Amino acid sequence: MNDRPAEEVKIKLKHGEWEVEITCLETRVKQVVENVLSSLDTTKLVSPAIQAQFDELRREIESLKSRPVAESRSTDGEQKTSPKGGMTCRGLLESLWVEGYFGTERSLGEVHEELSRRGYNYDRTAVSHSLTDMVRENILTRIGTMRNYRYIQKRPPDSTV
Repeated sequence: MNDRPAEEVKIKLKHGEWEVEITCLETRVKQVVENVLSSLDTTKLVSPAIQAQFDELRREIESLKSRPVAESRSTDGEQKTSPKGGMTCRGLLESLWVEGYFGTERSLGEVHEELSRRGYNYDRTAVSHSLTDMVRENILTRIGTMRNYRYIQKRPPDSTV
């Protein structure tokens, strides 16, 4: 074993805008450095530009949470609520239906293109499955043959079954 006394060590840590100076015994350097690093506020390590983006995203999320809900009727006549703009593929298709988009016949391609135009890029199969579900629920009807279906509303949004 070593009989010499433990020496005092000075360490300077510098990162971005912060600087820390540590003085401790040589035998405790690892433990002290780990404690200092774990106790630093990591939010101070984020650049102001990135912090501004975080803040903007938080505001955007809060505004989406506080959006009003549009009411629609389910097939059994009960009212149900969904986000006004709808964030799921199904919700977006219901929004189109409420707006009267399916008042005229629409192909899968046209529906997919309309969702893309509005900034929602869903896979065509997801759109197709959601349209099929709406057909099963008697919201829409399907005209044509396989791979060439056109969708039109079976009933207007404000009516009940």
